Amino acid sequence: MSQVQLYDTTLRDGVQREGISLSVVDKLRIVEKLDELGMHFIEGGWPGSNPKDIEFFDKAQGLTLSHAKLAAFGSTRRPKAKAETDTNLLALADAGVKVATIVGKSSALQVTQVLETSLEENLSMVADSIRYLKGKGLTVFFDAEHFFDGFKANPSYSLRVVEVAAEAGADAVVLCDTNGGTMPDEITAAVTAVRKQTTVPLGIHAHNDAELAVANTLAAVNAGVTQVQGTINGYGERCGNANLCSIIPDLKLKMGIDCVTDEQLAKLTEVSHYVSEAANLIPDAFSPYVGFSAFGHKAGLHVSGLTKWAESYQHIDPAQVGNKQRVLVSELSGKGNIIYKAKELGLDLPLKGKEAQKLLEQVKLLESHGFQYDNAEASFELLVHRAKPDYQSPFELVDFMVVVEKRRRTPIRKSPEEMLSEAMVKVRIGTELIHTAAEGNGPVNALDEALRKALLQFYPELAQVKLVDYKVRILEESIGTESQVRVLIESSDGVEEWRTVGSSTNIIEASWLALADSLEYWLLKQKVSL
Repeated sequence: MSQVQLYDTTLRDGVQREGISLSVVDKLRIVEKLDELGMHFIEGGWPGSNPKDIEFFDKAQGLTLSHAKLAAFGSTRRPKAKAETDTNLLALADAGVKVATIVGKSSALQVTQVLETSLEENLSMVADSIRYLKGKGLTVFFDAEHFFDGFKANPSYSLRVVEVAAEAGADAVVLCDTNGGTMPDEITAAVTAVRKQTTVPLGIHAHNDAELAVANTLAAVNAGVTQVQGTINGYGERCGNANLCSIIPDLKLKMGIDCVTDEQLAKLTEVSHYVSEAANLIPDAFSPYVGFSAFGHKAGLHVSGLTKWAESYQHIDPAQVGNKQRVLVSELSGKGNIIYKAKELGLDLPLKGKEAQKLLEQVKLLESHGFQYDNAEASFELLVHRAKPDYQSPFELVDFMVVVEKRRRTPIRKSPEEMLSEAMVKVRIGTELIHTAAEGNGPVNALDEALRKALLQFYPELAQVKLVDYKVRILEESIGTESQVRVLIESSDGVEEWRTVGSSTNIIEASWLALADSLEYWLLKQKVSL
């Protein structure tokens, strides 16, 4: 099969997703990341439409790209206007890039109902716009908007639009499933019909409203398109665009199309997460190929198989896309999970040893009481260490007390009503018993402050550990306030992040267990001692 060009539109179509707004600096850095990934074309935005995109194209002149070409996006000229005086086309010509992508209507109903112009005028708009930009020395891609819906309703007109674009000199015509509702077999039939009508190179631009954008893109490639448009992580308006993080490995690993090198493919997970962070979105843990859980194995039967044959329960080597295999420990685990996970942590548990069986029984018992270790691997690692007879905990809780008081406004206290949380903690460190107290903006914060006040006297390095996320889950909502509560804490020292878990019918105790694990884990990993 011929080479397929990758066209990324994250910086234009992707940022149309609700909640995403990238700065100019973000966009420039993402361009560099996409270039490293091996993208052939990167659509930077719509010059002239807003000040941010104007600034982006100006500053993009300073980028040194080793692989990708920047493209500017715009539309065909306005009805009854002249291409050479159309402000949108003038901005494209002056954007400082060598590739322009223009969108135009290829559905007869869209022309008459939305553009409110004649079918012939729309054909002139397409032809005039392409000829104008070609006359400026640009490579021009024509996005045939609403092509597949238009093809179903009036195939002859949609095909005519493609022909006109090709005759005007378009370097490729991109068939757009703009509403995202086309089925894969319909994509195949339409692309096949277009290929019979013209020899112009074809592309595909699919939206995900029917959860078919990736499938439709691959169907189009099988039918003969040579350019695929999409976004990183499938970001885009409504339900998003075709997800390049799935399409790229599908093309290379499943269809044998070398659209990127092996080294570029290995950067896929890194780029996916980088774009997520820049967009201020949490990476989707369950996203194929690049998700944190994409190669996570929980069932004991699966892990048993993996220890014997790596391909038994995963379809590729995770390293090919820059990801890694994870074995989860839970009530569904077998002894193999425990052995595998312990070895991953650098701890040797005999395959037939009682230690592994005892630890497995402890995990299952704790999970029956609300603990969950598949997303709290730091707490599981502590369980493994605590199972060793020579393990010494760096501190031991003796007891704690938390007081929450509502302070009312009084003649003496003029400030508004406020809540006061105070925690008192007794901790044994070595042979010493430390008793501390602290206030906080909530009971968990107060407990954290009191515990740190005690520990920092002996372990001053703990000052760099911060709690960055705190989640509470009610496990049995039907019994209300008597329900078991699970607390998941995420901590960071500015370099690494880790998660710990606690569970109890008392939210303060659950928080304490997760909090204490977090600090003990860091001391263990840093090999900090008295």
